[in-house]
Order: sequence, then structure tokens, then C-alpha cells
Amino acid sequence: LSEQHQTEQNTAYIMSGLGGDDEDTEDLTVFVQGLLQQMQTRFQQMSDTIIGRIDEMGTRIDDLEKSIADLMEQAGVDDSKGS
Repeated sequence: LSEQHQTEQNTAYIMSGLGGDDEDTEDLTVFVQGLLQQMQTRFQQMSDTIIGRIDEMGTRIDDLEKSIADLMEQAGVDDSKGS
């Protein structure tokens, strides 16, 4: 089962059986902890993806700056006013 489908089943199960006893409270606690773990995992995956893309963009910008500097050097342009 997919995580989303499992979550939906768990939600339906928990909500259908809430009667206020200790077992229901424990089930709800386990369910909420599972949801929080799923959210943390997804957040970490998204964070890792974003950081990877930022690193890749930084590398590409560095390569682009080097290419521009090489082209300017080949064209004989003075870069004394730049960085």
C-alpha cells in the first residue's frame, strides 16, 4: 500500500473507533507519531533535494563565470572594472 493510502486507512480506523478508552488513545498516539515521522521523512527528502539543486546551481554559475572570463580574455576585453 502507498503511504497515502495507508494513512487514509489508519485515519478511518482511528476515527471510527474513538470512544475515549485507553486503547483508542494509544492508537491515536501511534497514528500521530507515524504521521509525524512520515512528515519528517518527506521534509528531509525535500530539503536534501533543494540543497542538491542549490549546490548544482552554484557549480553551474562558477562554470559560467569562468567561461565568460575566458571569452573576455580571448576577446581582449579588460575586466579591471569587474570582480
